[in-house]
This record gives sequence, C-alpha cells and structure tokens, in this order.
Amino acid sequence: MRTRSLLLLAVAVCAAATAAARGASALIVGSWDPIRDIYDPHVQELGSWAVAEHVKQAPGDAGLTFRRVTSGETQEFDGMNYRLVLLAGRGGGDDGSYTAQVLEQDWINSRTLVSFIPSN
Repeated sequence: MRTRSLLLLAVAVCAAATAAARGASALIVGSWDPIRDIYDPHVQELGSWAVAEHVKQAPGDAGLTFRRVTSGETQEFDGMNYRLVLLAGRGGGDDGSYTAQVLEQDWINSRTLVSFIPSN
C-alpha cells in the first residue's frame, strides 16, 4: 500500500511539473528567446557599444556609426548573450544591417564582442 502511494505521488508530481513547464513563460537556459522590448535603453546601449567596439577592433571600418537595434534575441549562458540585429552606417546615409553578438557578465562587469558581421 505504501509503495503504491509513493508511486502515485511521483506520477502526480511529474504531471504537475509537465503542466507547469508547458504553461511557463520562464527562460529556458541555453535557448534563444526574442527580446520583448527592443527599445529598452539597455538594449540600444548594447548595440551602440557593439558598433564602437567593432570599430576599435577593425580600424578599416572607422566612420561606422550606430543607428539603432532593430531586433534581437537573448540567451542565458555563462552570463547573458545578446544577438542583436542593428543598423549602422557612414556619413553618406548608406545604412547597413549587421548582426552583433555580445556576451555580458554583470557579476564581473564584463562585456565581450563575440561577433560582428553584415546581415543578409
């Protein structure tokens, strides 16, 4: 009788956990999730930082200036990864779309530009 009760309890716990996972809006560690508020000042500042950091690393792109982040995703993994699609251009109004990946680790006050490439 006791074994059957424990088995029923285990099944109930598993069923409840499955139901909660299906309805949960919690972030799944490792998955890429859309940024809900692309106009958030922190998101826009990350885009601006990514362009400035790219220019420091690739002097041939001097003159490239940040316009705005247009879309993006986040991934929780050893900090917060941001994959940002942004507009940047040079003085002549020739804006281009770029994808920048930034790893931000708040607890050590660190940002790393992982990649910065033209978008298709």
